[in-house]
Amino acid sequence: MKKRIASLLLAVLLTAAMLTGCGAKAGSTVQGTDGEKISISMYLWDRSMFKEFTPWLEQQFPDIEFTFVQSYNTMEYYKDLIARGDPVPDIITCRRFSLNDAAPLADYLMDLSQTEVAGTFYSSYLEVNRETGGAIRWLPMCAEVDSIMANKDLFDQYNIPLPTNYAEFVSAIDAFEEVGIKGFQTDWDYDYSCLETMQGCAIPELMSLEGTKWRMEYESETEENQVGLDNVVWPQVFRKYEQFLKDVRFQPGDEELRFTETIQPYYEGKTAMIRNTAALADTIREERGINSVILPYFGETSQDNWVLTYPMCQLAVSKEVEKDGAKKAAIMKVLLAIFSQEGQKSVAAGTSVLSYNKEVNIEPTPALEYVQDCIERNHLYMRLASTEVFAVSQDVGHRMMTGELDAQGAWEAFNAQITDFKNPEAEAVLFTQQTAYSNDFGEHGSQAASALMNTLRGETGDQIAVGYASVASSPVYAGEYTMQQVKWIMTFRNALYRGEYTGAEIRRIMDWLVNVKEDGSNPIHHRNQMPVTSGMEYTVTETERGKFTLGDITVDGKPLEDDAVYTVLMVGADTYLEHPTFCNCPMPEDLKAKREDYIVDDYTSQDCIRDALAKSQQFAEPTDYVTILQG
Repeated sequence: MKKRIASLLLAVLLTAAMLTGCGAKAGSTVQGTDGEKISISMYLWDRSMFKEFTPWLEQQFPDIEFTFVQSYNTMEYYKDLIARGDPVPDIITCRRFSLNDAAPLADYLMDLSQTEVAGTFYSSYLEVNRETGGAIRWLPMCAEVDSIMANKDLFDQYNIPLPTNYAEFVSAIDAFEEVGIKGFQTDWDYDYSCLETMQGCAIPELMSLEGTKWRMEYESETEENQVGLDNVVWPQVFRKYEQFLKDVRFQPGDEELRFTETIQPYYEGKTAMIRNTAALADTIREERGINSVILPYFGETSQDNWVLTYPMCQLAVSKEVEKDGAKKAAIMKVLLAIFSQEGQKSVAAGTSVLSYNKEVNIEPTPALEYVQDCIERNHLYMRLASTEVFAVSQDVGHRMMTGELDAQGAWEAFNAQITDFKNPEAEAVLFTQQTAYSNDFGEHGSQAASALMNTLRGETGDQIAVGYASVASSPVYAGEYTMQQVKWIMTFRNALYRGEYTGAEIRRIMDWLVNVKEDGSNPIHHRNQMPVTSGMEYTVTETERGKFTLGDITVDGKPLEDDAVYTVLMVGADTYLEHPTFCNCPMPEDLKAKREDYIVDDYTSQDCIRDALAKSQQFAEPTDYVTILQG
């Protein structure tokens, strides 16, 4: 059944005229003026887009040479890239989006308002992204549903009805607490949990005429005219959030809860409801057999219930593309493919989403059964998600949780910060890098990725380091680095492992990371996802596009010795390689058993690179770690 999603501003914005333009059939042959393949760079907000989307896109356009880079989910990342003089990639994506966040990028992005792909959207949704001058530079991908997730089996087991309004929601929490089960919990530590629960508990107020008027003013603010909180809607938001925290039985210390600490009790039937996405509900149902369903954020009556949504990402195109007619035409075909029904399904990778496009029909999964009435009534709220609102929601929310602020104090603190926001992580200069290194994948790999891995190995002292999947998010530039800029160089959510392996075992590790398996599973979808090694070099033969066979391995130029024992640092994300929806290439169990977490307590690869650079004050020089031969 086709569902129309309501724009946040639908009640106050005029319907735009139908937008039309010139286009061509997606997937048709595209070539540059010299007959060579057209190259298109695309920065992806998260590695989840490597599941089905990037392989599907390459299949649709075999004549285009794509470069996919895992970047960061913030406009600040792209602002920083522009500020240091790096070119904007051809296509960029970001999930955390607001018009005021995106305003400084406007001069570097194409106006897509008159393109054919813009005509495929319900016009009301594009209005949310329309600048005051009429331009539309960002297009919203299908919507993620992120509200209250409930263990339906647990409700049935204890004969507790699923709530249909706020009073019943509180009663369900109380009923579970009486039998020793936590009624509601979430990962309060994160900024997005603070932001979404704060807005979610007061959506009717935020969706009122006063609320939408305030949001329009906030989204169109300028440096000279900062918009603070109003004194009608936002005092109600904080009063409702204060009550919400009491009703869900928030306990001191809960503000430090993270995802794992929240989801595990849910798996075990010790927590009945958590805040999360329909995508996760689908996964839990499929992989763990727990009947997980999405519930709305509840109002006083069932007619006041709303579901919180946000686009899986927003997509924009570099203005430089307009200088090359053939490339622009190719990218317009690519955009039509991306926003087609098949394209959006590949982005969603089988999870529950809702589409903003007129001719796209994505059937909702069982996880959305209990919010169908909200969908039918267009009671779908698009979160306010500027960088400063994320950060301030976390700060003020935590201070409300610890009892430092009441509702009035929270309004005052939030208002003070939102009108004078400063990112403390971006202020202090840590060091000045003297030499720049490109992240383009060249004859011997990525210089930026190599510099990262060499720097990490210099910190840990291991003989060999191996980074698998995506490692570098951007080039290493010459200039000053703050802590935030250091973090943006390396991809997010990598783990660190250390182990002692023989040379023969290292060959097996590299086989796992490079070779196509007997069942056809391929650990390398794209060249720039090849293993990045330090202290070790290797060759591969490309047998056909995107498929490689491991060749020689050397350590500092000498053949790897099968019987010798080496200390190995591994940096990466197992999920990317092992999960069936990604590469479906599990690491051999005996090799996995020999590795150990490098440092526990949430110490990440970004923490390690921070510590390394605090000592070295420079990224290490890159080395030629891979050589690609043609088979």
